[in-house]
Amino acid sequence: MEFKDYYAVLGVSRDASADDVKKAYRRLARKYHPDVSKEPDAEARMKEVNEAHEVLSDPERRAAYDALGTHRPGEAFRPPPDWDAGFEFTGDGFGDRAGAHAEFSDFFSSMFGGIGGHGGRARRGADGGGGSFRARGEDHHARIQLDIEDAWRGARQQISLRVPQVDAQGRVTLATRTLDVQIPRGVREGQMIRLSGQGGPGLGGGAAGDLLLTVSFRPHARFSLDGRDLLVTLAVAPWEAALGAVVPVGLPDGSSLKVRIPAGAQSGREVVVKARGLPSSPPGDLVLRIRVVLPPADTPKAKALYETMARELAFDPRAAGGG
Repeated sequence: MEFKDYYAVLGVSRDASADDVKKAYRRLARKYHPDVSKEPDAEARMKEVNEAHEVLSDPERRAAYDALGTHRPGEAFRPPPDWDAGFEFTGDGFGDRAGAHAEFSDFFSSMFGGIGGHGGRARRGADGGGGSFRARGEDHHARIQLDIEDAWRGARQQISLRVPQVDAQGRVTLATRTLDVQIPRGVREGQMIRLSGQGGPGLGGGAAGDLLLTVSFRPHARFSLDGRDLLVTLAVAPWEAALGAVVPVGLPDGSSLKVRIPAGAQSGREVVVKARGLPSSPPGDLVLRIRVVLPPADTPKAKALYETMARELAFDPRAAGGG
């Protein structure tokens, strides 16, 4: 995927005001609109200008774009993992609206197709007759990152969100608001936590909208989650794998579980312990991926043991097509 420098496309600086962006867009639209332009590449240039304007004219998309940092136009680009976590967006936030901009680049579709303040707006209340107007505030969305331990135990923690705003000079800034959030035990990747009344304000005395937090998990040194299943790579010694053994497995809450490794287990084999994964309803499974670890031959005794095995076991790991 190629990086798109939207500021360069419109010919404005990164601190350009909203008015500067609008003026640049109008100037370029007059130059490249296919109905009036004599430029040979007018249609392609107009698409670039429209795409840049779609991002830089929207405070939320622009703030998210600025968070990517500066890159050379056209360079191969892959966004950092979870680059968009912690932004609070209005409307449907991370809903999939990329299809509405099918003419834009892959960069836009993958990065911004579902971001921006163009989702559901405030709705008229049922008692809005008689000339009065009452509307519920719109919902806001954000994606938050949790530790797997939070999902295992449940937790109450402070979450800080970056809220894009436009200052008095028409420039996009980021405010921060901090919320106390109850993380439910067993929450899964992609699940939403609803905070009632923490979205946009209502109109005419209408109720405030809600804030919907979509859960994602930070990378963990030992654990990963696949839905409700907890995945763990379990290191075992060669004799444990060959003969079978009962070994302890540490869990995210600090406890441990004794698991039987079947005799003859090879690296890559999975051992499944039912209902010992994420403690949701229903609970997930604990999936152990076996990794056989060889002790080093770094002492005379260790070398002698390996030499004895080589002589007496008559084992050829390549005989079964292992290379």
